[in-house]
Amino acid sequence: MPADKKRKPPVMILCGGQGTRLRDVTELLPKPMVPIGPYPILWHIMKSYSAFGVDRFILCLGYKREAFIEFFLNYHAMAADITIKLGRSNDIKYHGNHGEENWQVTLANTGELTKTGGRIFQAAKYLLPEDEEFFMTYGDAVADVNIDALLDHHHQNAKLMTVTAVHPGGRFGEMAIANGTVSNFYEKPPVEGYINGGFMVIKREFVDKFISGDKDHFLEQKPIMDAVKAKQVAAYIHDGYWQCMDTPREHKKLNEKWESGQAPWIKYWSED
Repeated sequence: MPADKKRKPPVMILCGGQGTRLRDVTELLPKPMVPIGPYPILWHIMKSYSAFGVDRFILCLGYKREAFIEFFLNYHAMAADITIKLGRSNDIKYHGNHGEENWQVTLANTGELTKTGGRIFQAAKYLLPEDEEFFMTYGDAVADVNIDALLDHHHQNAKLMTVTAVHPGGRFGEMAIANGTVSNFYEKPPVEGYINGGFMVIKREFVDKFISGDKDHFLEQKPIMDAVKAKQVAAYIHDGYWQCMDTPREHKKLNEKWESGQAPWIKYWSED
């Protein structure tokens, strides 16, 4: 774990969407539960925060929320060999390492059709009184963001929200054409400019000031735009690895990275 061992704010993760562009797999599983290797992408995101001392997670659930409940209720049982004693006095014995994570996970039912702003508004009730701020991200993208540096940047800029700005990879190849002839071909050109890659820090005051309890409100529309107009949104530039999982091709790409043993998003996991 990086050097700063002060207890971090909790992270709120948006996990309620239907993932329509990944329809082949999300008909069976909600997108954050789609696996990269043996574990869902949500677990990979949580591990990346946990590497920096974050141990509280608030999951904003909706679509197929029972998949999350089953996963976390049976987390240790799925990670270890177990012996079960049946009968009137049921007993379960876990063998060996059955999960190193010392996490507190709140599974918040924010409604199947609720939009992102409404989910955050509802889940904010699970923040502790002393939580002046919280991390917030989406349940479908991994990155090697330095969470300590992100939080420091947030404090230095003293805004109500800090978003991590990333360069996404292009989804399609791009050709350079001169006089009707292809002069160059770029298989995966980067998109010019930055997009919001998630991995945000939000002050509690932002929720009170910019988010209503309306279930149809998107965080990415009026709340953020109003905060931008008020000059209350800072950008943390991340030029490292970032990859969302919106399509079957991206799902395959992430699994190939994991299976190769070269997954870039685990950069901080093994640090002491």
